[in-house]
Amino acid sequence: MEGTFIPMDGLHSPANPDEFDQIPFHDDELEQEEDAIDIATFGAHIHLSLTADDLTLEEKLDSLPKDPGVYQFKNGAGRVIYVGKAKVLRNRVRSYFLNFNRGVGDGKFRALVSKIADVEVILTDSDVEALILENTLIKKLKPRYNVNLKDDKSYPYVVVTNEPYPRVFSTRHKKRDGSKYFGPYTEAGYLRYLLKTLRDIFPIRTCDYYIDEQLILRGKVKVCLEFHIKKCEGPCEGLVTQEHYRAMIDKVRKLLSGRTRDVEQALKADIARLSEEMRFEEAGKVRDQLNILSEYANKQKVVTEDEIDRDIFALAHEDDDACGIVFKVRDGKLIGKQHFFFTNIEGKPDAEILSALIERYYSVAEYIPEEILLPQELEDEDTLIAWLARRARELSVDEEAGAMKPPKLVHPQIGEKAKLMEMVKTNARFLLGEIKLQKMKESDHIPHVLKAIERDLHLKRPPRRIECFDNSHLQGTEYVSSMVVFIDGKPKKSEYRKYKIKTVEGNDDFAAMREVVRRRYSRALAEKTDLPDLIIIDGGKGQLSSAYEVMSELDLTSIPMFGLAKRLEEVFTTSSLDALVLPRSSSSLRLLQHIRDEAHRFAITFHRQLRDRRTLQTELTEIPGVGKKTALKLLERFGSVEGVKEASEPELVTAVGLKAMKVIVHYFKDKALAEAANDAVGQEQENEIVVEVIE
Repeated sequence: MEGTFIPMDGLHSPANPDEFDQIPFHDDELEQEEDAIDIATFGAHIHLSLTADDLTLEEKLDSLPKDPGVYQFKNGAGRVIYVGKAKVLRNRVRSYFLNFNRGVGDGKFRALVSKIADVEVILTDSDVEALILENTLIKKLKPRYNVNLKDDKSYPYVVVTNEPYPRVFSTRHKKRDGSKYFGPYTEAGYLRYLLKTLRDIFPIRTCDYYIDEQLILRGKVKVCLEFHIKKCEGPCEGLVTQEHYRAMIDKVRKLLSGRTRDVEQALKADIARLSEEMRFEEAGKVRDQLNILSEYANKQKVVTEDEIDRDIFALAHEDDDACGIVFKVRDGKLIGKQHFFFTNIEGKPDAEILSALIERYYSVAEYIPEEILLPQELEDEDTLIAWLARRARELSVDEEAGAMKPPKLVHPQIGEKAKLMEMVKTNARFLLGEIKLQKMKESDHIPHVLKAIERDLHLKRPPRRIECFDNSHLQGTEYVSSMVVFIDGKPKKSEYRKYKIKTVEGNDDFAAMREVVRRRYSRALAEKTDLPDLIIIDGGKGQLSSAYEVMSELDLTSIPMFGLAKRLEEVFTTSSLDALVLPRSSSSLRLLQHIRDEAHRFAITFHRQLRDRRTLQTELTEIPGVGKKTALKLLERFGSVEGVKEASEPELVTAVGLKAMKVIVHYFKDKALAEAANDAVGQEQENEIVVEVIE
């Protein structure tokens, strides 16, 4: 990535305006991630294997540097369970273990420290760079003990596409193609009104063509009805220049950013210019645009008398859930709001949750206002201010965004701003209540199909957790089994399990089913994990009886168990010799078939993987230094072992490199010499036999 990294302290100071020229700009999340990768690459890495009861703990902690950076706590399996940043790494990391040994901290904190087996720290040039790296690592790694910000992907955005003649429309999917996204918009009605207003004011094209100079020159596209009713200026036929069209799109982007006043001033300037040039008809059209814009602006709620752009943040939390909300105020008017849902926040201070929200929000925001209102002071607020100033400068590279000033963090206690803050807090508390109520409804909601299964299979309760087993093999070889799990009628793939059959010789499907069922439920009893409400066996009466035999041994016959045969789609029970025949159109049978088919797919996929590993044994893999991947490359390139043998040295170098080429050439030369020697010995033996016969 281009750019030189420099210490970022004091970045917001106007004393050195040229220092921004050395900073790599972040136009989107991808570039921020690239910046974080560079920071991690060039920063020194230090690993320490230590635990809270390590006898050399104090000595190891003393070896940590006093520089700014990011620390990662890992568990015994090497998985990152927490990521944090610090101005002084030694002091911050030390505080975790000291507080733990003193008995300080809640249950979640003590659980975190007790699981630490390894600490990795990455040194950075400044605490601002530490913030950037921490933010990226948390998003990528999703550590277990960090605050978890749930991004709601269902809300739509307004996108201004990255094209010579950009389009403007709503979408729920963000692409990294240089387009600009505004939102998300939580109210569909307002979004429709906004898009209608934009198209009433500006003649934005609505077609899906990628219009550039080549398309215009080919003349393949003709103007449509939108042009004839004066809703489009006809860029598809080159009737409007890119400069004119992009000037209009610049106004659209300003309006989407909430800078209505700037657009009004620009339109008034256009009217004055056109009037001076005696172009009164065009001036009249711009006047009509200004009237529609003024009507739109008058409908926006005025919340402050001063015309200052500001974002207002508030937070509400209860138990392990929290809701953060931001009100966007531009020119003193409320133009929109956005809320975020957090989990895993129990025991976390409000300041830490707010910091996580602000960092995540402004890392992707298109605009940073002059003022940010917060309900309380944050830890390392000076670092946050420096980072926000850096982001403001980066975003100012966009000409239509205008030069952004470094934002000011305000913590209002009295007056109009404090009233605004209380209004936002009230909204946060209301939304949190709505979210928790929705979660309660979802947890209590039982899908209709599960009630249908309960009815059709005569169960005592709806089977919210269903487990299904299937076997797969090829003439008794590579015998495997699978278990799939469906919760509330949907697959829970993180709980799928696959088994290699260990005790069965040959083709014995019943014995294989007994083994896998015994392994699954004896372990579940030992570890006290969740048991299913319903068990499905892929097979007929024999497989079902084998599984039921094991469940009887484990005293788990209270769990309903059924077999589902493929041939006639009969449902076998453990209590009757006769099979149940469910209507083929019933939702319960369709779900049972889906679960059975998913178990079969999972089993056969595992079986094929094992079979491929076993059967991918060619003469090439027997060559010392040639592994499976290299053998595959050679076979794909030359078609066969004979083709590899006949390939020239330059061809082999191109395919697998110089080192592997030498090994392969020597192997086939040695083999050819050995075969020649064997042929000579064989010929001598034949001659001796012939002479003996003649005698």
